[in-house]
Amino acid sequence: MKNKTKFIIIILASITFLINIILKKFPYIIEKYYSLFINKITIQVISSITGLVPFSIAEFLIIILAVILIILFVLVLFSFKTNRFLQNFINLCTYISVLYILFMFLWGFNYNRLSFDKIAGLDIKKSSTKDLYDLCENLINRANVLSKEVNRDSKGIVNINYKDAFIRAQKGYEKAGEIYPELSYKYGIPKKILFSKLMSYTGITGIYIPYTCEANVNVNITEFTIPSTVAHEMAHQRGFAREDEANYIAYLTCTMHPDKDFQYSGIMLALVYSMNELYKNDIEGFNVLKVKYSDLVKKDLIYDKKFWEKYEGKAQKISNNINNTYLKSNGQKDGVQSYGRMVDLLIAENKQLFPKK
Repeated sequence: MKNKTKFIIIILASITFLINIILKKFPYIIEKYYSLFINKITIQVISSITGLVPFSIAEFLIIILAVILIILFVLVLFSFKTNRFLQNFINLCTYISVLYILFMFLWGFNYNRLSFDKIAGLDIKKSSTKDLYDLCENLINRANVLSKEVNRDSKGIVNINYKDAFIRAQKGYEKAGEIYPELSYKYGIPKKILFSKLMSYTGITGIYIPYTCEANVNVNITEFTIPSTVAHEMAHQRGFAREDEANYIAYLTCTMHPDKDFQYSGIMLALVYSMNELYKNDIEGFNVLKVKYSDLVKKDLIYDKKFWEKYEGKAQKISNNINNTYLKSNGQKDGVQSYGRMVDLLIAENKQLFPKK
């Protein structure tokens, strides 16, 4: 590739960066022309192609792209103070520019789309600790009922086959799509991450890579969390880039799913997030509610906690720091209210479904 072409690519990356800054101010335009039209078609086409392959292409692509990046970076370092430095630096910038341009046009502009509360017609307002308490109490009651209705093994552990969950996950989106067309349409089936156990050391349960449009799931997690994890990655596949909104959509599509194990997984996802916020803001209320957990709900939460304790360490801390930096670089912050967007959406929904008399 000639230097002239490389310079053009680098300039295009700079233009793309500026376009992204400008488009942050026009979410309705992004929603209508990019998220629901251009990007939806692009993702469906690419995911239908990558979906023909039974394993995660993205998993190997990440390794390849990372190795190339490291090699180019090393070449720049070792050529410092030599006549090859400028050329190697241009090559590195060109490579990063190509990745950035593709990332933004294949998915990245979705960070600027309408927030899901506007799409769903949820009225997010500043909430009191009483609102949060009411939400948690409601979720506990729902979790207690559903905990008795899911399949469990001889040890009482929730029994869900991830392959079966991958296939069934679409049902929740089909149901939700009847109300929210933005969640409808079919995409490539979610895929297992081959190096799931290694990924568990990073604390990551799934990953969406725009270059292949695959929803990739770490299957080395507690089984009752598999359905909501699958649904979370499928939300990204539908162009919902924000992590907190993908969590809410996972809850929404799971609770609208016809199968009890999906419903339970979605409720438990919401319960963990909400109770964590209650613990931070109202410890007395938290202590009052936690004793209301059924024995089965307690068992699942304890099992999940012990499972992840095996994978805690430096790798997870580093991964969390990298992930936090990535999210902040894409404008993801805490929710506009006091409890973070995921819980704010849950509170708004709870108020809508169970209005105070």
